[in-house]
Amino acid sequence: MRRRKFMMLLSGVAATPLAVDAQQPERVRRIGVLMPIEVSDTEAPLRVTAFKEGLQQLGWGDSRVQIDYRWAGGDAEKARQSAIELIAGAPDVILAIGNYSVAPLLQATRTVPIVFAVVADPVGAGFVESLAHPGGNATGLILFEYSLSAKWLELLKQIAPGVTRVAVMRDPAIVAGVGQFSAIQSVAPSFGVELTPMNVHDARDIERAITTFASGQNGGLIVTVSASAAVHRKLIIALAARHKLPAVYYEHYYVKDGGLISYGPNIVGQCKHAATFVDRILRGAKPSDLPVEVPTKYDLVINLKTARALETTVPPSLLARADEVIE
Repeated sequence: MRRRKFMMLLSGVAATPLAVDAQQPERVRRIGVLMPIEVSDTEAPLRVTAFKEGLQQLGWGDSRVQIDYRWAGGDAEKARQSAIELIAGAPDVILAIGNYSVAPLLQATRTVPIVFAVVADPVGAGFVESLAHPGGNATGLILFEYSLSAKWLELLKQIAPGVTRVAVMRDPAIVAGVGQFSAIQSVAPSFGVELTPMNVHDARDIERAITTFASGQNGGLIVTVSASAAVHRKLIIALAARHKLPAVYYEHYYVKDGGLISYGPNIVGQCKHAATFVDRILRGAKPSDLPVEVPTKYDLVINLKTARALETTVPPSLLARADEVIE
């Protein structure tokens, strides 16, 4: 989707007129959306379109809802300010994508319903009391359980068996950064690798950390979930290519942008599925009564062009299991 069309889509939603009933005008519902990425990100229109499609399939067309978007772009202060602005608009419900978006919203309100997606460990982060009984004003979809993180190391050793040193990129400011590293650390001895936590916040941290790590031999990289990694993914992919580091990512858009391999749920799909939670809340359900959902399917995506550039041979067994292979 071209940028102009995407921007028209964003502005057009808010400009839709009230739906008129023969008996009584229906109140237009207000939905806030907070995304951790930039509006210029190639993923932005995909996520917006998926969410809108999900709403429309449930009967919430453009004439029935007004959607206000905010884009944090990996900036904590911008995320905080965006949360305040959305809440000031008195929305009926807010969709928050990622821990980076949920945290400032819950700091600003404990009454406005919040539906989250792409969140790792909402219980550990304090967003909900439990997955079965959220208990507060937030519920939604988690990205994965921590045990999945161990799978990334297994995949890295399958596609690059000579790796003996692995850097795990994480954001130490979020609970998920620690949890994902711990899951990987628990299986590292069985794969004979030495782990190095790579704590990063911005582009400068990322470039310095990867360059320093890559000075050693037999290295590999695992990129865990964080807003900073998503925002700076093209830099991470470019640095991995420059330093010949085989790398595993948690979502397929890294691989479409040139990364080697990914394993995890589809974020665009989660944005669409989040509409079912929004629908139920708009029809009267309370977030506290809606259990948090866990993904049941994870996609394995491999970029063969990147594998060839790294002089890495992808095992046929791995190719056979892949949900998507990028040539």
